[in-house]
Amino acid sequence: MLKYIIIDDEPLAHEIITEFCSMIPHVQLEKSCYNAMEAMQFLNEHLVDFMFLDINMPKLKGLDFLKTLSNPPKTIITTAYKEYAIEGFELNVVDYLLKPFSFDRLVKAVNKVSYTPSTKNIHKEIVNTNQTNTRLFIKGDKKYHQIDLNDLLFIEAYGNYTKLYLVDEMIVSHEKISHYETMLDKNNFLRVHKSFIVAIDKIKFIEGNRIIIHEHKVPIGQTYKSTVGKLYN
Repeated sequence: MLKYIIIDDEPLAHEIITEFCSMIPHVQLEKSCYNAMEAMQFLNEHLVDFMFLDINMPKLKGLDFLKTLSNPPKTIITTAYKEYAIEGFELNVVDYLLKPFSFDRLVKAVNKVSYTPSTKNIHKEIVNTNQTNTRLFIKGDKKYHQIDLNDLLFIEAYGNYTKLYLVDEMIVSHEKISHYETMLDKNNFLRVHKSFIVAIDKIKFIEGNRIIIHEHKVPIGQTYKSTVGKLYN
């Protein structure tokens, strides 16, 4: 379970974020803070995985507050002011949500939290529930599919879409393959062709220019041969 807090001086923002996050099973609200000082006190006493942080708040602005934290949680900026985006990313925020944002956009941000390496020590409780970090929401067929990455065999580019091949099903996603290449852990997933990413632990064997995964045959692209070769050389 990923624990989060909301830091925003607008009650409506809290309502929207809380409502959206209530539809994501693996996240849990720990605290609603209405100013930076309240959040600072809470973070001094508790560990959370990430926070939604508004920029334009009274007394201490969101980005100024973030700069005061020596070991901040992963941060999703929520603001109506896009001009602060560059400064936010210089502070290594995970994502930047421009108000008003949709549920679709918030899900993408939370997915980034799950797969962005953390710079802080991970709390023991998070380590013990490590399986929650393998879950991902995929938009396809007018609904959101929650998948376990342990069931993902490989991904195939499909025009502006992608096909995700799981152990028991195939889902057509509304994202391009480059989206998944950026998000997925490179220790577990490998780009082997301009149109294919494979789960390394699902490879049965490599034969010539093909990778065999279950009954599937995935081609190895010419420019990816050396990368694939590192698996066994």
